[in-house]
Order: sequence, then structure tokens, then C-alpha cells
Amino acid sequence: MMKVPPGNEQFKEMMRKHNIFDVEYKMYHEIVPDFNQLYRNVNVDVKFSAKCYDLKTPSEFGVILLEDLRPFGYRNADRLEGLDLVHTKAVLERLAQWHAASATRVEIKGAYSQLLQGGWHSKSRQEAMRNFTMIVRKPFLDSVKTLQGNEVYIESLTKAVDNITDELFRIVSCDENEFKVLNHGDFWCNNVMFKYDSEGKIEDTLLIDYQMLNYGPPARDLHYFLMSSTSYELKVNCFDYFIEFYHENLVKNLKLLNYPKKCPTLKELHISLIKNSIRGVLAAVGVMAAALLESHDDASLDGFFSQTEDAERFRHIMFTNPRYRKHLQMLLPWMYNRGAFEV
Repeated sequence: MMKVPPGNEQFKEMMRKHNIFDVEYKMYHEIVPDFNQLYRNVNVDVKFSAKCYDLKTPSEFGVILLEDLRPFGYRNADRLEGLDLVHTKAVLERLAQWHAASATRVEIKGAYSQLLQGGWHSKSRQEAMRNFTMIVRKPFLDSVKTLQGNEVYIESLTKAVDNITDELFRIVSCDENEFKVLNHGDFWCNNVMFKYDSEGKIEDTLLIDYQMLNYGPPARDLHYFLMSSTSYELKVNCFDYFIEFYHENLVKNLKLLNYPKKCPTLKELHISLIKNSIRGVLAAVGVMAAALLESHDDASLDGFFSQTEDAERFRHIMFTNPRYRKHLQMLLPWMYNRGAFEV
């Protein structure tokens, strides 16, 4: 499977300043093998991802050539229905292993390079985020204003959306003493592949697409994943349960890998989730809308970022999608009651 650079001109300009293919190449060829080795050192066999191959190309940004996992029985889950309890727990187990390895590696080899952890601090990323929120603001809020009971939270939600970029970059520099990991950054169900045994039970879980990495609290990946990828029945009802389950597995793996510092407590993790709750809002506005939309001819980066008539029509379809609105109807009051819109 070959990944090629997007044709969107705005994305090309951003890649000239921060080439995400360079990030992904380094991850597949250096960092992920280090994570795998950390577990082998304690006699645990963990494989996080597919193989990546070298390929010379005249492309300005290069390409990423990956092993095709489908012949080995790996596939994505149904993003429209969202992940059930078993799939969500399998993903959180793998995420906890990833986060534990990423934190332990820092203690052994030192800080990650700016290439890996600097993307969220870049001016080009901020400009892209401002452009995204400016473009989706109206269709998103227009949809919300027709939800039952929206008058309770619409004013504070509007303020949160208008300030989302500033708030994201205000909290990007986390407390020096806060527990930090190398976040996947684009952690939703389409970037997870499952393999099943003959009885249909999950046999293995692999992660793909290492382009949006950022170094900081694990709350970032947790908000992104749990908001975008869990089923309607679980998204709110099981949120705290999933956090406790993830925390239990995180601590177990940190201890397994002989992490030398204090493990984060469950209370500290919840505090971090509240502090970073704007990321849940961003996930609800962005990736959750994409995850819950049926395949569409106009679905592309241009659909999110361009201002053509086709792109505007696509965004209208996405934000008025009944499946998405059903999730919003449940999710937004819950977020409001947790203070997520306070900026």
C-alpha cells in the first residue's frame, strides 16, 4: 500500500514547513521498532504496526510504502456503528502499551526530536487550524441550533468554537511535571486494524498512520478516540469506565517496562482530561463528523479546507447527517455539564 502526498495546495504548503511523511518514515523505521524492543526486553511480544519499505521517488515530499495487512486478515471495524465494548477495550489496551513505551523510551534515550514533537507548535499548523474552524463554524453551529435543548449551551459552545485554536495552543505547553507520552495524534477507528480468529474474536490490534504525532498528556489521544470512534450507546455512558480501564493498563505496562518515575494516578488523569477538554470539542466538530458520514464522492481534505461550492455542499451534508446529529444531541449537553466549553 502506497501513501502519496495530498493534492490540496494548502496542505502542500504546510508540508513544505513540516513534512508529515518525514515524521511517518522516522516512526516506522526508528521509533516503533524501539517500542517493540522495549517489550521484547521484558519477554513480551508486541507488534504495533505494519512493515514500512524504502522507495525512491521524485515526489517533492516522498511517499510511504507499507505492507498490505489485508491478506493477513486485518481490517477496520465499522466506523458508522462505532466500536462496541470489546473493540474499544482492545484499542485502549494497545494505546496504553504505546503510551507506556513512549514514556519509557524518553527515560532511556532522551527527548524526541522536534520533527516528532514540534508539529503542534508550528505556525503552519496553527494557520491550518484557524482556517479549518473558520470554514466549519457556520455549518456546524447552524446544525447545533436545530438540536433540542441547544439554548442551554449554544452561547458557550459558540464561544468555545470561536476560541478553539487559541485554547488548543494555550494548553499545548503542558506542566513540566505532568505525565507525558508520544500521542498518536490522529487516533480514530480508521487508523486501527483488527485481526480475528476463526470464532470471530479479536486476535490482534495494529495501529497505522503516524503523521500527526504530538508529545504531551495522554488525554489528547483519549479525547480524540473516545469522542470519534465509540458507539452511541457507549460514548457517554462508559466514558469514565474506559478511562479507568486505560489507566489500569497504562500503569501495568509502565511497571512492566520498569518506568523509573511515578506513575500517574487516576485522579491526575481525570484532571488532565478536564484541562484538555477542548480537544474533545475539536474531535466532535471534526473527526466525529467524518467518522459518522457514509462514504461520499466529495469526501476529501478539500471537503474540509476548500471554499468551493462542492466543498460547502459536502460540509452541509456532513453536519446535517442524522447519525452525527444523534451523537451531538447526546454529547453536547454532557460536554457542557463537564465544563468543556469554558475558555
